[in-house]
Amino acid sequence: MTWTVAAERFDSPDASALRRDYYDEVASRYWNRPATAEEIADGLADDGADLLVPPTGQFVVGRYGGEAASCAGLVLTEEAEAGTAELTRVYVRPVFRGTGGGALLLAAVEEAARAYGVRLLRLDTRNDLVEARGLYAKHGYREVRAFHRRNRYAEHWFAKEL
Repeated sequence: MTWTVAAERFDSPDASALRRDYYDEVASRYWNRPATAEEIADGLADDGADLLVPPTGQFVVGRYGGEAASCAGLVLTEEAEAGTAELTRVYVRPVFRGTGGGALLLAAVEEAARAYGVRLLRLDTRNDLVEARGLYAKHGYREVRAFHRRNRYAEHWFAKEL
């Protein structure tokens, strides 16, 4: 089986299912119990995904053996003119973790960021998202001081020079 990663609309059926699974996992971990349908819907409502399309960003979907297995987004922030953007919604379905898909997602988003002229890619995450923090560190993201407080759940901030 092989991975492919390509840009895709955030609201395509596969991308929507991946985004839903992402919110299900992060909400379930946060609450230490299965997330309710209402909590997942709240996470998806007005989440800024509409920025994940050109010219304000991009969304990518990873497929393993043709099956939608992962996703990630790039958002050109208000600092984009200064060469900064944010990595967001990085998710690999649990069954596909450890197969190399996370590295390919990061590479695809970094390539898209470079095409926009981005020189610094940054993100925030939480304590309980251990796999994500490990992925970022393994691929050259370094932990930095908080660069914003927009996400009330953020506990760690990372950045990578491109």
